[in-house]
This record gives sequence, structure tokens and C-alpha cells, in this order.
Amino acid sequence: QVQLVESGGGLVQAGGSLRLSCAASGRTFSSYTMAWFRQLPGKERDFVAAISWGAGRTSYADSVKGRFTISRDNAKNTVSLQMNSLKPEDTAVYYCATGRGPIGHISDVDYWGKGTLVTVSS
Repeated sequence: QVQLVESGGGLVQAGGSLRLSCAASGRTFSSYTMAWFRQLPGKERDFVAAISWGAGRTSYADSVKGRFTISRDNAKNTVSLQMNSLKPEDTAVYYCATGRGPIGHISDVDYWGKGTLVTVSS
């Protein structure tokens, strides 16, 4: 049973920083891509960032490029999202995700975490 457990969400003022973490368990993730998505109530779940597990290649949504950084620790089966210069429009539930191939859309995801809320106040 694959489990993805997010942590690190919370309330932060605009311009501040937060670091999200995701702990993965239940299988070997050496060939899996890890990613973060976010979702507002009533909206579609949107891609934020992804990192390949082996080579560490990264990709980002245009809206977060230069502000967010995704990283992973293969030995600990964890992936993190460092979020800097946060804006009120970054407020959302953030979900950890994983899949066998490249991830850029919800259809690419095999497993989801339960999400963690990030609230950015103006």
C-alpha cells in the first residue's frame, strides 16, 4: 500500500516562506516521479512542481518559477517544496503525488497524499 504523507502547511504572511515535506512509503520509489499539486475549493487540482526520482530533473508551473524549489532525499524517500516570496494567490491545499512517468497533469498521477493547507495572508 503506497502512502504519501504531507506536512509543513500553515499560515504565513505574504512575502514569507514555508517548506512542505512529503514522506513516501509502501514501495521502492527509485523510478518514480514525485510532484506537488495545489487546489482551491471548486477548482481543478493544478500542477506545481515535479522531480524525477533518479536523475533529479525538475519542472515547475510558470506561476511558481523562481519562487518554489522542489527537492528530494532518495535515502529517506522524501520530497520537499520550499516556497519563498509567497503570495495570497498561493493559498491552497497542497498535495503530494507520485507516478511512474513524467508528471504535469493530474492524469499522470498514480497516488495522492491527503493534502496540507497553505494560507497566505495579505
